[in-house]
Amino acid sequence: MKNLDALIIFARVAEMKSFTQAAESLGIKKGRASLVVRELEQDVGATLLHRTTRTVQLTEDGRAFYSRARDLLSEAEELKSMFADEGMPLRGRLRVDMPAVLAQSVVIPALPQWLNAHPELELELSSTDRRVDLVQEGFDCVVRLGPIVDETLIARPLGHLRMINAASPGYLERVGMPQTIDDLLHQGHRMVHYMRNFGSKPDGWEYPTGEGYKSLMLPGTVRVNSVPAYHEAGLAGLGLIQGGYSSLLPHIKRGALIEILPDLRPAPLTASFVIAHRRNLSQRVKAFMNWTEEILRPYFD
Repeated sequence: MKNLDALIIFARVAEMKSFTQAAESLGIKKGRASLVVRELEQDVGATLLHRTTRTVQLTEDGRAFYSRARDLLSEAEELKSMFADEGMPLRGRLRVDMPAVLAQSVVIPALPQWLNAHPELELELSSTDRRVDLVQEGFDCVVRLGPIVDETLIARPLGHLRMINAASPGYLERVGMPQTIDDLLHQGHRMVHYMRNFGSKPDGWEYPTGEGYKSLMLPGTVRVNSVPAYHEAGLAGLGLIQGGYSSLLPHIKRGALIEILPDLRPAPLTASFVIAHRRNLSQRVKAFMNWTEEILRPYFD
């Protein structure tokens, strides 16, 4: 490949699923777009697009090539802006991941204003509770709760997420209001089990002791693998839950949940921005991290 023009044209065709629309958006003729992509396919030795009279679709090889092409174009954009003035417009793709509960309750509601200020940005926001691989999956940065176990990553602390114990009023009416750890066993309490991966051992009920924190395994009839589902199970009265204070507070204020055992809260979770060593931070990554840190500040201690 002689230059990046072929990748730019190919990516635009793949995204718009049309040679005509892609050519118009790039200000070139349709014939040139078709010729460039055909030459690109010859260059890489694979058919990248299925062409019909109505639409254009990526082949299996094309999907793999498109993913790598987008990463390369993003890197090229970063090189162009490496020494740019910080007042320059933010452009290009930004790929981030964060816990679903933070994305849904805090970040996404605030996004319209930020994206309106940066109309040339393309944000890919992954909201999952699994630990994504920054390098292999091509993320620019992620927000993580809990310890960072990979020493090859760089963590920028955001604060600590206060954790509380809670249950629905209906559940407490049926089983009773616990006052001590012993009550959790003697009153027959159950907890909703959160598991990042089904098949692994569920976490127990965490509580503080004079020497740190211990875990008590309580029975439970429901296992979930996402924090929003975990919260919903608690709201439905399926068992006790332990969650972030900021995310559970709206439910407590409206009476849908009641905090229990306030003197026996689990350990706070460390919140961090995480980036990979292999990349210098582009202006768009820095801007997103600074903005996100600002809107998340009220939710962390």
